[in-house]
Amino acid sequence: MPLALVALAIGAFGIGTTEFVIMGVLPQVADEFGVSIPTAGWLVSGYALGVVVGAPLLTVLGTKVSRKKMLMFLMGLFVVGNALSAVAPTFGLMLAGRIVASLAHGAFFGIGSVVAADLVAPEKKASAISLMFMGLTVANIVGVPGGTSIGHAAGWRVTFALVSALGVIGLLGLAKLVPETGRPRTPDVRSEFAAFRNVQVWLAMAMTVLGYGGVFAAITYITPMMTDVAGYTEGAVTWLLVLFGVGMFAGNLVGGRFADRALMPMLFTSLGALSLTLLAFTATAHNKVLAAITLTLIGALGFATVPPLQKWVLDQASAAPTLASAANIGAFNLGNALAAWLGGLVIAGGLGYTAPNWVGALLAATALLLSFLAAFLDRRNRSGSGPGQGQGQVQVQGQGRVVAAAGEPAVESASGTAGAAALGR
Repeated sequence: MPLALVALAIGAFGIGTTEFVIMGVLPQVADEFGVSIPTAGWLVSGYALGVVVGAPLLTVLGTKVSRKKMLMFLMGLFVVGNALSAVAPTFGLMLAGRIVASLAHGAFFGIGSVVAADLVAPEKKASAISLMFMGLTVANIVGVPGGTSIGHAAGWRVTFALVSALGVIGLLGLAKLVPETGRPRTPDVRSEFAAFRNVQVWLAMAMTVLGYGGVFAAITYITPMMTDVAGYTEGAVTWLLVLFGVGMFAGNLVGGRFADRALMPMLFTSLGALSLTLLAFTATAHNKVLAAITLTLIGALGFATVPPLQKWVLDQASAAPTLASAANIGAFNLGNALAAWLGGLVIAGGLGYTAPNWVGALLAATALLLSFLAAFLDRRNRSGSGPGQGQGQVQVQGQGRVVAAAGEPAVESASGTAGAAALGR
């Protein structure tokens, strides 16, 4: 395994910790600032929306420097944002700190996904992506529960101060382990945006928004759900988040391995099982044992969708994968923001803390339907009878071939994902 993947995983660990640890300390933050739980949920939604904006913006701006320098800059931004959250005197400044930290998230994972895919052989690209994302899943086993426990014992401000320090460690890891590739060639911005003419790229991002959004509908409000409904103590939430993280870790590995073998069947299975599990959580949340088991399954099934969805985008935008990859990371977080908002709405409407679970089930089921549509269109496209062969449409025909429409040059990538040529080297 290339050491650069370790560096990317270290950065992902820090980012994953700050993204998810807020769920474990949400009631404490709400109490200190005197806001309701649904209002405090904006610390989740605001972070997610910051990722949506920051992913494409910083990815485009970062094309003028080497990828190593850009990744280091993004981790520095992450450190500053979490430090601001730690000392924020008002809820507004706390939200601002979350947004500053979030701006680094999408571009880091977007650029990191392309770099990770290019470090290994074509048949191992999804596995390489999953190894990078392993840092995020490990964060949910170690970083998030640890941060939650510290937040309950010493205060949530200490948690965010330590997360900022964790970002410094990630920054040092990137400086030490990621090789300097030199300044990339000035990219063809038109080529990057041309990838978005492919309907499959939009379908993949829609699946991302709805599928992983289903997970966040439930997880955003997991602390009040487990304490007020399941009957756990506040301190037990730490260990419940460990179980969720263990599920994410396992699901990420399984998703990466099987996505390299059978991508769409993996998506069908994980999205279908996820929607059923979220629906069941509405009932199982009332029992301590069943709630813990269900929470673990949600983590596993939810993160089993990440490597196949990210690889699907890279495959469909193989001629210009960087911006599409970052945009798909933004799509994950757009789903997080949408789900957190919808979950807050049903709670504020008096439907109870379990109501976000059936909201999540509906979102995941819709993503499953879109995955069927994407597979159908892909089969038609491979047979040469699919729609969209007109001017300016980018199409994928067969494994690894991108054919531009009339009047535009064809580009071929031997791997079907992020080849060296596509990376601008």
